[in-house]
Amino acid sequence: GDRKILKGVNLTVRAGEVHAIMGPNGSGKSTLAKLLAGHPAYVATDGTVRYRGEDLLAMAPEARAQAGLFLGFQYPIEIPGVSNAQFLRLAYNSLQAARGRDELDPLEFDDLVREKLKMVAMDPSFLERNVNEGFSGGEKKRNETVQLAVLRPKFAIIDEIDSGLVIDALRAVSRRIEKMTSENDLGVLAITHYSRLLRELRPDHVHVPRGGKVVLSGGPELADQLESVGY
Repeated sequence: GDRKILKGVNLTVRAGEVHAIMGPNGSGKSTLAKLLAGHPAYVATDGTVRYRGEDLLAMAPEARAQAGLFLGFQYPIEIPGVSNAQFLRLAYNSLQAARGRDELDPLEFDDLVREKLKMVAMDPSFLERNVNEGFSGGEKKRNETVQLAVLRPKFAIIDEIDSGLVIDALRAVSRRIEKMTSENDLGVLAITHYSRLLRELRPDHVHVPRGGKVVLSGGPELADQLESVGY
């Protein structure tokens, strides 16, 4: 509605960097993620967002995705009647078409996606299940990282991907994200409440929002300080 949530966020995330945002509930973390992804309920009334030289806020949500922007949702939705295999192949081929590249037929894509599943220790049987339907919280979050691996974005916003993940799954997810930052120059904005994700993900910078603004920034050691003394 008319409520002003973000009131002066100033960040620069470069290719290959991991930035973490740690803040109390209501500080604007998920609002920032949804604004960047193009959620229609969130409107920027002032300021600019530059993405690879372009005005991100002027782009439609699908154009942002085609340009390499990815959002891993805090609460991934269920899509009954659509299998993960269908969903992933359509998303992948839509990006290929938008970039003037050849699409993959079902057999070619099956080879690709099964290789990606191994990276995050997901059972291939999940491909036949409907998107997130009946998934546990941890499975939903790991499913987001499968999408990340398949779609290979340039910039990923990861909203509390650590919630619902056991330690081994968290480690596998973090290693996959870390591998993409080093191999593909993926820029990452990771939103979290807990330093355990950051101990695995090893961010370059940590930012603390309060009242819609970033009030404190530092290195990865800042996450441990927050864990011990609070916000």
